[in-house]
Amino acid sequence: MPTTIATPETKRAPAAEKDFLPLQGTDYVEFYVGNAKQAAHFYKTAFGFHSLAYSGPETGTKGRASYAICQNKITFVLTTPIRSNHPVAEHHHKHGDGVKVLALTVDDATSAWEETTKRGGKSYLEPKRLSDEDGDVVMSGIHTYGEVVHLFIERQNYHGPFMPGFRKWESNYNPPGTGLQHVDHCVGNVGWGQMNPWVKFYEDVMGFRNILTFDDKDISTEYSALMSKVMSNGNGFVKFPINEPAEGKKKSQVEEYLEFYDGEGVQHIAMATNNIIETVTDLQKRGVEFLHIPSTYYDTLLDRVGHIDEELNALKGLGILVDRDDEGYLLQIFSKPVEDRPTLFYEIIQRKGAKSFGKGNFKALFEAIEREQAARGNL
Repeated sequence: MPTTIATPETKRAPAAEKDFLPLQGTDYVEFYVGNAKQAAHFYKTAFGFHSLAYSGPETGTKGRASYAICQNKITFVLTTPIRSNHPVAEHHHKHGDGVKVLALTVDDATSAWEETTKRGGKSYLEPKRLSDEDGDVVMSGIHTYGEVVHLFIERQNYHGPFMPGFRKWESNYNPPGTGLQHVDHCVGNVGWGQMNPWVKFYEDVMGFRNILTFDDKDISTEYSALMSKVMSNGNGFVKFPINEPAEGKKKSQVEEYLEFYDGEGVQHIAMATNNIIETVTDLQKRGVEFLHIPSTYYDTLLDRVGHIDEELNALKGLGILVDRDDEGYLLQIFSKPVEDRPTLFYEIIQRKGAKSFGKGNFKALFEAIEREQAARGNL
């Protein structure tokens, strides 16, 4: 058999770079809210989450109460202050209900903290081990945009309902789920000129890469515009699009968010489903309100995206958007804000091969958002 001669080039070829921050996905999302008990009831009733675990004065936690709820691979933690001088109360007074923690599952929380802080990440929580009769959890964390933090959660040695400090939350009220499967992506809104610095943060500190970029020509209407870059970790399990405002005739949705949230933060969470028609039908019956899409959007839909498995009238009746990329297509719909401040909302998404984020839908989506802004007097 022929002999392969190693050339200088092949000798110098580097080995595949090791991922210094291997992430297994989103562990949980924690919200700071004004009334966690009522918020938990809302997410159970409207979105189909189930009771998971509770932490509060009865479990030895002082000053706050937290309810963990879940649906398939999605876990939300709803935390509220029970004293006015608690840091959670200060956060809620400023921002209203909003996301504080985007927690990520790792095999080694100590290594995750060391690798990110030595690359310039600002420490939020040094590695800490929590233990009870069900095992132990190691957690650590770093700051990111606004007051949002990333926690790294190492839980392979834990077998309890959620984590130490929580007890199983038994409830007779657990409505059926709505088919929500996992967190697809979480979108952050940052201030003027701050998108690229935070892109660099995710590249340098967390080893993410920029997989998609949308400028103000891609995301604009007659009145407003924004820019966005999508950051992804190596295996694609964690994706964080980052938005910033762009110049337009009137106030963009990002500017409205920054004004009413009083700072940078998580704009929306996209939750994946395997059957968006069934999920959205159920959510609407439960009272979840979605943005209205004009029926004219559907007149040329099939010309733009080609064949799809779903019946067009069913999509039209629900207001579901469709877009296609080189790898397939996706279906998506966006809720109205889920609290009185026009800040946090949700996306329901079903991917049929597509890896993109619905660029072909931006104009219809943003015009729908502008109609809502105008009704609030904020356009």
